[in-house]
Amino acid sequence: MLIIFDCDGVLVDSEIIASEVNLELVKDLGMDITLDELSQRYSGLTAELIFAQVAEELAKPLPDDLAQRSDEMLDAALQQSLQAVAGVHDMLDAMDDARCICSNSTTARLEQNLKLTNLLDRFRPHIYSALEVRQKLPKPSPDVFLHAAETLGSTPAQTIVIEDSSHGVEGAVAAGMRVIGFVGASHSYAGHAEKLMDAGAETTVHNLSDVPATVEALKSWSGVGA
Repeated sequence: MLIIFDCDGVLVDSEIIASEVNLELVKDLGMDITLDELSQRYSGLTAELIFAQVAEELAKPLPDDLAQRSDEMLDAALQQSLQAVAGVHDMLDAMDDARCICSNSTTARLEQNLKLTNLLDRFRPHIYSALEVRQKLPKPSPDVFLHAAETLGSTPAQTIVIEDSSHGVEGAVAAGMRVIGFVGASHSYAGHAEKLMDAGAETTVHNLSDVPATVEALKSWSGVGA
């Protein structure tokens, strides 16, 4: 069995930091939105996709350098305050299945965040950016999930994905994979679990300590072993 982890908001508690950065930027543009609303709408999307949607909602062009400013502000904030999601190392210690990361972040950002949280050596070299494989399409495209499974010799039916965003869940389901939704990071909001279930997750967990047992349960439900 292959276990695919999203990174931001599952392994590292970075989504809340990204939301706070982007909230500051979109409020400066005149958008009336709360932190929870921003997390609910845009969690898991690239900065380019977020600001494209914001431009459409505001019905006006945005500064050309907005995504770059967001990335620069986010890198500085991550360096200052990024933490691993609680329980991540214990969870990984309890799991023997093959594993990898599939993310909408760039490889450089992933490596930075994983180094900051002492997680890089637990996954490399199997760290895949959707922006750098196949057609370079971000989630909800299934491409990065299919690339990872093919590279690691797994089939979609033998792959379980841990995701915190509806976009990621949709991509994994489109790839033919089963999904556990994670709703325990700092950016989680009221209705988060329901949104992930609506997107196609089979179940959700609030604590990473529950992931190993949930993976084993999914294996038994499908009759698929390691």
